[in-house]
Amino acid sequence: MANVAERIAQLRAQGFQCSQILLILGLEHQGKKNPDLVRAMAGLANGLGNCGKVCGVLTGSACLLGLYAGRGELEEQKNSELEDMISDLVTWFEEKYGNAYGGIDCGIIVNDDPWNRMLRCPNMVIETYMKVQEILKDNGFIEEQYSQENEGY
Repeated sequence: MANVAERIAQLRAQGFQCSQILLILGLEHQGKKNPDLVRAMAGLANGLGNCGKVCGVLTGSACLLGLYAGRGELEEQKNSELEDMISDLVTWFEEKYGNAYGGIDCGIIVNDDPWNRMLRCPNMVIETYMKVQEILKDNGFIEEQYSQENEGY
């Protein structure tokens, strides 16, 4: 987990937001780069474009599951496990963070306190990314956890 934490800290220092960081990690795990996708993920940052709504860690993680199990081309079929995987993620997130902070909206979690953003968000990204990795592994989408071989953003 130290490599994940270090990589997340590096990406945060480069100015990437939670939702973007999660997709960068997923893309790196696949050995890919996709700046357009990373750019699009900014729309989820800070609770849907800085509106304080649903946490970007949760929505970004749901997108990360979709990166692996979603349909992207006409010839592809939607994976029937995707909705269950997202449901498992949301249930876990609500139990872990919703209960701890009083909800799953970014504004509630950080409560307009910069310290909360600095203290809570990085750990939430790490723990949620590891949960996504667990879900992907349990459903046969990955064989190994994150490695920091592919950098480049």
